[in-house]
Amino acid sequence: MPTTVKAYAATAHDQPLTPATIERRDVGPHDVRIDIKFAGICHSDIHTARGEWGEIAYPLVVGHEIAGTVAEIGSAVTKYAVGDRVGVGCMVNSCGECKQCVAGREQYCLVGNVGTYAAVDRDGTTTQGGYSQQVVVTENFVVRIPEGIALDAAAPLLCAGITTYSPLRHWGAGPGKKVAVVGMGGLGHMAVKLAHAMGAEVTVLSQSLKKQEDGIRLGADHYYATSDPDTFTALSGTFDLIINTVSAVIDLDAHLSLLDVDGALVNVGAPAEPLPVQIFSLIGSRRTFAGSAIGSIGETQEMLDFCAEHNLGAEIEVIAADKINDAWERVLASDVRYRFVIDTATLA
Repeated sequence: MPTTVKAYAATAHDQPLTPATIERRDVGPHDVRIDIKFAGICHSDIHTARGEWGEIAYPLVVGHEIAGTVAEIGSAVTKYAVGDRVGVGCMVNSCGECKQCVAGREQYCLVGNVGTYAAVDRDGTTTQGGYSQQVVVTENFVVRIPEGIALDAAAPLLCAGITTYSPLRHWGAGPGKKVAVVGMGGLGHMAVKLAHAMGAEVTVLSQSLKKQEDGIRLGADHYYATSDPDTFTALSGTFDLIINTVSAVIDLDAHLSLLDVDGALVNVGAPAEPLPVQIFSLIGSRRTFAGSAIGSIGETQEMLDFCAEHNLGAEIEVIAADKINDAWERVLASDVRYRFVIDTATLA
């Protein structure tokens, strides 16, 4: 029989989240039931719950940065045991059969991966996210959290960590490479930490210098304000890779001018409005403008192991469940350094 658990849910696009109960499916042969200990708050949660990325069926429980422990396993589960420290990120299923899934790139499933919330799972149920006490996920979409990372600091790695790790790895961030990170927020601060740990020379490009001290502390070698037009003159043609983490419109041509020949600007932020680009910003120096989604399950595990090896975790502020709405307003005001994490014990 399904299990009823406590949660915080959105009931309409213009209403605050409120306490609710939801049903989690019974544990099937390949399923893992997880006692959620911590759930990170991502800007995507707010966009989705408020209907900014499309129509939503309410009530909806968001949250795709989930860290906890295994409470129950299905009869055919081989990867996990009760008590294991585990996590769930932005997807909980995929077709498993298409070219991308077979290649281990489930995030690019040709049928469409199943999001952790606001999606239809393969069994026809609507997925509900991590602002809750438990979740049931097929074992192939669960990752192991190494002992070297605290569960609260690990939760944001399941989105902010992998979203920045994946393009850094794919585009070869490492020794001898100059990497710029646009934005010093939930995604950006992890990009700085990861790029530094990979051995790259790291520059933060932020609207102002108010977070400069943090940026240097977290691993940046340089820090510039994009509100200063001299920045774009001084850094013209400098970078091998730029990771744009902001979910707002930027002057794309100005940022592309900062790339060296064969450099790439990769968008991981998701603004609602189009980003216009002049084609000569690309062809003049054989530059690339690209996008990157999250990462595969295998890559997410690789990222977690890398973070444990380098003693990395998210910079967090842990909150009780009844502070979620306040936290959302602070996220919108950029008043968090750098990720809110919900202590789900406070749902009880």
